Amino acid sequence: MTAQESPQTDLFEGISDLKAPQTLGGREVASQYPVAQVVLESDVPHLDRLFDYLVPADLDELAQPGTRVRVKFGGQRMSGYLRNRVETSGYAGNLKFLEQVVSPIPVVPPETFELGDLLAARCASVLSNVLRLAVVPRIASVEKPYLAADYQPQPPARLEPVDLNVFEFYEGGMNFAQALTAGQAPRAVMTVLPGSARSSWEDILARSLVAAAATGRSAIAVVPDYKDLARLEKALDRLVGAEAYATLTGHQKPADRYRSYLRALYGEVRIVVGTRSAAYAPVENLGLVVCWDDGDSNLVEQRSPYCHVRDVLLLRASQTGAAALFAGFAMSSEAARLVKTRWATYLGAPRQLLREHTPHVLSTGDDLQLARDPLAAVARIPHLAFSEARKALARGPVLVQVSRAGYVPTFACSRCRMPARCTTCRGPLRQQGANGVISCGWCGRLVHDWHCTECGFDRWRTTSAGALRTAEELGRAFPNVPVVSSSGEHILTDVGPEPALVVATPGAEPVAEGGYAAALLLDADSMIQRDSLRAPETALRKWLNAAALVRPRTAGGTVVITAGQSMALEALIRWDPTRFALWELEERAELSLPPAVRTASITGTEQAVLAFLELAQLPESVTVRGPIEVESFGEQAEQELSRALLFFSYASAAEVTSQLRATRASSAALRLESVNIRCDGLDIL
Repeated sequence: MTAQESPQTDLFEGISDLKAPQTLGGREVASQYPVAQVVLESDVPHLDRLFDYLVPADLDELAQPGTRVRVKFGGQRMSGYLRNRVETSGYAGNLKFLEQVVSPIPVVPPETFELGDLLAARCASVLSNVLRLAVVPRIASVEKPYLAADYQPQPPARLEPVDLNVFEFYEGGMNFAQALTAGQAPRAVMTVLPGSARSSWEDILARSLVAAAATGRSAIAVVPDYKDLARLEKALDRLVGAEAYATLTGHQKPADRYRSYLRALYGEVRIVVGTRSAAYAPVENLGLVVCWDDGDSNLVEQRSPYCHVRDVLLLRASQTGAAALFAGFAMSSEAARLVKTRWATYLGAPRQLLREHTPHVLSTGDDLQLARDPLAAVARIPHLAFSEARKALARGPVLVQVSRAGYVPTFACSRCRMPARCTTCRGPLRQQGANGVISCGWCGRLVHDWHCTECGFDRWRTTSAGALRTAEELGRAFPNVPVVSSSGEHILTDVGPEPALVVATPGAEPVAEGGYAAALLLDADSMIQRDSLRAPETALRKWLNAAALVRPRTAGGTVVITAGQSMALEALIRWDPTRFALWELEERAELSLPPAVRTASITGTEQAVLAFLELAQLPESVTVRGPIEVESFGEQAEQELSRALLFFSYASAAEVTSQLRATRASSAALRLESVNIRCDGLDIL
């Protein structure tokens, strides 16, 4: 789309000829490709298009596609990215000159622009929002070596083929490995065996990345958090050394992050690993994309376009013809859909091998345990959990998984049991320690003269115990055993083999040297009973990730879980996440729920949502639910927000998201009340 479609005809001045003259107002115009098409750094929907500007002769060499530029727009100086240089402009009005080329380095390669178009279309967002995620902020001092006249890109490290026999433990694994080393583009979803150092997940991922890079192609791997990233980096260090790959993550120092980005951009490395931002790494000749534990919510972008790393990597694999590997101890329903539609093959270990590598799982909620210990259904730490922990401590550390961080993370009204909320911002109330004051978890205000907003009662009760309180209770129960806490802002990456009780929240479990002797999965029922469509799937993933850190049953490894009977519990006991994921997918397909269908949520005031839906004129095949009132928090606590949910098929998705984008642009141009659009939000249902 060019600037001729823009209604802001007064924003341009200069020339309108089909071909630019050599001079304008005394300023010389570039002789070849004098028109620059610029993407503005703006999230305003009706500015999501290319705008044409003249290239002055003095900026001709610097103004190359992909460079950062500054332009005048509407009387303001704005930043943007130069996407194309063309001979003529189709715009009938007047054009302005480019104001400045911020840096001559083309930080946005054509493939990233194309990826941005695809992702913005899929998520009903704008290209600028995608580029904000994909392009690392500039650090001028880092660019100096690359701008030197004698600079020559450093060739990437020469990587030798690696042994991929780690795939022989999985049915279909060697076929995937052979296709990858032959330079082909196999695609697979893999459930990884736990408890085996020779085939640990980080070793499998690292070897896959090196195998792809050894064929002369590039490879990208994305993991949920820095703890997983540290494990993957150690595996790569053992195989190829730290200089053979680059790391991209939001936790890096800005200079280090930009340096890694430029190393990938200039082809100095063929392997890029990291968290969410690594999915957009500007590598050439992409040959493999890898994602670990794609069900983790850390892989979901919390800002527009609200995309999931899995979708970004799927688009890149389809865009470039690259191989793809989605691996984890669990399998998400989205990954199950990839297998069900035959987009990817499934790699899994045979049952006999599973029994050898997985720990023995005991449930305090089965009939036999309830008959022995009738209080097990209500006790937070039943007798079976205590006895197994006591026995396991003689052999090594014991992991205790709890659902929440803090001391007392939630309160509720003593009369009506409604959650206790801050009267100012509606945030949850919490207590930080045994003698700590009760305050709001969001705004930090101390609680004075509290009354329930539902029934008016002035007393509360605790509804859950956090990691700190659990550690305190276990310290009294096991007085001679060290108790270690890993949660919140104090997350450990590893612990030693000595006997200890390690209390951790999901995702914060440290790795024990030699594996844990046992694990206690507490708060299991509260995790699976959360008000969410994905609660069972999420709970099983967290259980499996914790249980995978325990020694195999052949070495005495035991897992005790405090959960009642459910499909998720059966999947954990059998260690069969694949069957559970396929069952979940079939159940949702029958009810027309995601991921069997796609969704979009429209959030705003009720009047704004209704006006937007009326203006959108969506196809009849789209199912609309709502709008209904939703709870608002934080800065929007005083607003009454409503949300409408749209359900539509994958076949009609392109048409629906295109209509949503167009309607939002029209609404913005008409200055109608804005709404928030989020496609495929994992936490909406």
